[in-house]
Amino acid sequence: MVIKRLFSKAMALSLALASLTWFSLAGAAAPVDEIPAATDLTLEAAASRNRQLPILILFTAPGCAYCERVKQEFLLPMQRNPEYADKVIMRQVEYRGRGKLVDFSGKATTAARFSRQHKITLTPTIKLFDAKGNSLSEPLIGLTTPDYYGAFLDRAIDEALAKIRTPSR
Repeated sequence: MVIKRLFSKAMALSLALASLTWFSLAGAAAPVDEIPAATDLTLEAAASRNRQLPILILFTAPGCAYCERVKQEFLLPMQRNPEYADKVIMRQVEYRGRGKLVDFSGKATTAARFSRQHKITLTPTIKLFDAKGNSLSEPLIGLTTPDYYGAFLDRAIDEALAKIRTPSR
């Protein structure tokens, strides 16, 4: 009888541990299906300084098929790739959005004002910034060459990363 109870408790404990392991692995492997919206760029700036990473901002518009394609075919796969966790911080801004945003200097603004300040007129546009809000590379505007877009994006990220990690900066 004692052995049966011990066996029963051991089985229950094993099942509980297996369930916890499965759920934690399932959570870790859950696909990332969105680029986080920028709400407070001072937080991204702090992370950029601490980790020496550029901040990539995708400027989007509602209903923009090309924006969605850039996200689905390029940015989300990059975001899921652990290699890019040490290369770039990604956020998105709806370029005509009225949502509140804190800019790199800590000032309250809107997504639309922030976009105008950075001369965004077409979507999708990708810009890479340092922790102070300085542009680190030429923006990627539109999606005119999908076959080469990934290479252009990688080159821009690598260029921005090199500028941030150069000691003289």
